[in-house]
Amino acid sequence: MSTVLEAIVAGVREDLAQRERRTSFSDVESAVRHARPAVDAEAVLRRPGLSLIAEVKRASPSKGPLSDIPDPASLAAAYVAGGAGAVSVLTEQRRFGGSLDDLDAVRAAVDVPVLRKDFMVSDYQVWEARAHGADLVLLIVAALTDGELSTMLHRAGELGMTALVEVHDEVETQRAVDAGASVIGVNARNLKTLEIHPDTFSRLRPLIPEGVVTVAESGITGPQDAAGYATQGADAVLVGEALVRTGDPRAGAAAMVAAGATPTQVALGD
Repeated sequence: MSTVLEAIVAGVREDLAQRERRTSFSDVESAVRHARPAVDAEAVLRRPGLSLIAEVKRASPSKGPLSDIPDPASLAAAYVAGGAGAVSVLTEQRRFGGSLDDLDAVRAAVDVPVLRKDFMVSDYQVWEARAHGADLVLLIVAALTDGELSTMLHRAGELGMTALVEVHDEVETQRAVDAGASVIGVNARNLKTLEIHPDTFSRLRPLIPEGVVTVAESGITGPQDAAGYATQGADAVLVGEALVRTGDPRAGAAAMVAAGATPTQVALGD
């Protein structure tokens, strides 16, 4: 029986094959040459305090539909007005309801770094991300061989992008470190079962060398969770569901950012 991750990746490969038939690699390469230069996202994430990567997320495999998001550009602008340092855009269609159109809309609306969040399985997708204005790409270690991870990590750097290399266990963390990842995201959600394990970040953080940017992902329901990750050494948090459901994304983002500024007090409930 296939895992949730394997099922998602199979769908991603089918959709990718259709895009490759519609848009040749030479056309994507041409679009990259005409795209505005990538923003140095790693430098943004290295700023003092806890950075917020706020996510445009319509649905998820675990929760189903989360928000209609009729205007992803306005949502992204609200996040930035609230202090988000970067915006993540889910572009996977089948399980997350995203699209490259969402990425285009967000890119045109904000000046902060934009992450293309998808299940990257080929070099074409990295080029495609840059062609659509992404400054960061997500590379999920669990979905890639060491060779694929190395190739895509190198390609992202060549194109001026930052790779957010995602791990969720000890073996994957070591693989990310060995590949030379400079930004590592620790996902509390097991992508094979979709279960959340809140202690994942604290367990894996000691395995990540000093100097590598760390991003806490999944299960962040409010400012107190964000503050908790800050006290554990996270440089950034990636938050989607809690923000798209808040009803006031600007205030929601601002609360997360404020919590990161005084994490000890917030984490303790002061």
